[in-house]
Amino acid sequence: MEHRVKIAGVVKESIVDGPGIRVAIFFQGCPHNCKGCHNPDTHDLNGGHWEEIETLAAMACQNPLITGVTLSGGDPFFQPEAMLALVNRLKETGKSIIAYTGWTIEELLEKGEPYREILSKIDFLIDGRFILEQRDLDLKFRGSKNQRVIDCKQTLLQGKVVEHEF
Repeated sequence: MEHRVKIAGVVKESIVDGPGIRVAIFFQGCPHNCKGCHNPDTHDLNGGHWEEIETLAAMACQNPLITGVTLSGGDPFFQPEAMLALVNRLKETGKSIIAYTGWTIEELLEKGEPYREILSKIDFLIDGRFILEQRDLDLKFRGSKNQRVIDCKQTLLQGKVVEHEF
């Protein structure tokens, strides 16, 4: 089991990475290289720094106003073992968990474990690569029209993608 994760940084009080006030953890490493990416400095897996999972989980509990944790990047699913360990620890805090990925949920499910297990433990997934030509500044918590906000629990329960609006 991983005890640390490679991250680009943390925002301890974010209101733009999901509903409420959230801790946003930006993973380091992304294979998608989307044109116009908001965080291109997070792509190189050799960048960033290692952080203990326990330290990151503690951040979610330090401020009583924090309603959840958002895993972004980079792409957190690019470090699946570390992501799973972090998600398991975050579940113990009772905070909601949102994750961003450039893969679609269908692509993640095809990959099997540990991706399926991660999806079973997070609340919402914002999936799909950022497409500059479909950029829409009016979308909540997404950058382009192809990206979906997915209710992971309902999607796995129903066996079909269930989208959600915040």
